[in-house]
Amino acid sequence: MTNISLPRVGCGVAIFHNDQLLLVKRKRNPGEGHWGLPGGKVDPYEKVADTASREIDEELGIQIKAPELLCVVDQIDRAGGQHWVAPVFLVETFIGEPAIREPDALAEMGWFDLSALPAPLTEATQQALQALEGRSGHL
Repeated sequence: MTNISLPRVGCGVAIFHNDQLLLVKRKRNPGEGHWGLPGGKVDPYEKVADTASREIDEELGIQIKAPELLCVVDQIDRAGGQHWVAPVFLVETFIGEPAIREPDALAEMGWFDLSALPAPLTEATQQALQALEGRSGHL
């Protein structure tokens, strides 16, 4: 019998500053070794927007302001036995200076022009970038 995992819920945050996107290089799955949006898993009984704020504060030490829903990522990895559903928020206002606060989870972070993104990118980040394509002011 195949090991079937129930879908899990996470969230991501596309943080922009001076027309650059903040990306982090992950040390854990999903997306180990890939560059992606900061974020994390939703805890039981936690609102997704609250998760986004909490995760960004925990990972990067900044407080996000006025998150706007950008898209919902549906990341299905049948071979790996994982399925993540993850709302992704767009943020252009935050308080603080981002820095890696979880070195066991994040290897690097950086600000990138959309025309010069690092590789490889997580599947969730690729889907979020597709959602950005149709928006004025980005891509």
